[in-house]
Amino acid sequence: MTARIFWFLPTAGDGRSIVGASHASGNLREPAGFRRPSLRYLTEVAQAADRLDFEGVLTPTGTWCEDAWLTTAALLQSTRRLKFLVAFRPGLTPPTLAAQQAATLQRFSEGRVLFNIVTGGDDVEQRRFGDWADHDRRYARTDEFLGLVRRIWTETSVDHEGEFFKVADARVSEAPDPLPEFWFGGSSDPALAVAAKHVQTYLTWGEPPADARAKIEKVQALADAEGRKLTYGIRLHTISRDTSEEAWAVAQKLLDELPEEQVSAAHALHSSSQSEGQRRMAALHGGSKDSLEIYPNLWAGVGLVRGGAGTALVGSHEEVANLIGEYHDAGFDEFILSGYPHLEEAYHFAEGVRPILDARGITVPAR
Repeated sequence: MTARIFWFLPTAGDGRSIVGASHASGNLREPAGFRRPSLRYLTEVAQAADRLDFEGVLTPTGTWCEDAWLTTAALLQSTRRLKFLVAFRPGLTPPTLAAQQAATLQRFSEGRVLFNIVTGGDDVEQRRFGDWADHDRRYARTDEFLGLVRRIWTETSVDHEGEFFKVADARVSEAPDPLPEFWFGGSSDPALAVAAKHVQTYLTWGEPPADARAKIEKVQALADAEGRKLTYGIRLHTISRDTSEEAWAVAQKLLDELPEEQVSAAHALHSSSQSEGQRRMAALHGGSKDSLEIYPNLWAGVGLVRGGAGTALVGSHEEVANLIGEYHDAGFDEFILSGYPHLEEAYHFAEGVRPILDARGITVPAR
């Protein structure tokens, strides 16, 4: 399969410095030059991604993000063909309402909506939203939720009484067409079981290619037992320039702007997270600014302070294309990329790296 390249909507804000925090953090750092996630600015980023022929954009969820559903609805009319991978948390919205909202959004977008299922890996943040279920019960609830939503989309009437949900005569006025794809990330055993059973694309954060490949093999073994085949996606940042030296200079500038106390506080939070994926990201750098190139052209500096995806492809356009090729050879066909600032970095990637990927047949040139 050829690869599809997605971009990212910075709904927690943007800038020329690393913006971000763990979902469990008590505050979000706003560095100098912080760009607020206004509708006007997010429209600029989405229209740039549309113009530059990215497949779509991830609209994230979390304490520090603008609401993913409302942001997507607001931006649909400002874009032409761009898809929106909308993050949402199952269980915080009743399944019939979620099915109805998703069906409406799919119709209004004329089929441009996908859904990124975020079960939630940290009790602190979940309780902010009124959710007191523990880690494993959240994944059990996600299992039941996804099966129920798909039934509501595809059956005339649904009666269901399970561990978490009870509905009678659940239905939507019209099924979404096409049925939205479910994307899903998680590294724990309960998460992998849900992925194998329900989703179309398993999504992971950017560990070195061999480690990322091992996760594919583990998920696919579970999916084989369910009689299913999945596609696989990876979430990475990117810093690409005409030369390797220019790109690493940008990475160094981002690093130099991170206060030591912020790095220490973030590492303490990330390394003790209930999310196995977050702990794996923290282990890549160990809370130290030293030895951050953990694999050729793969830099763990973003994860020093940012929760979630913490690694970046750094190098010349050709070096970044080479590493994307390695991930593609490892089995990844979906790439969700981002960079600081998201508006400018989208152009660096689209104009520098994408033509190389097209020429190599890794991606399909835009028509």
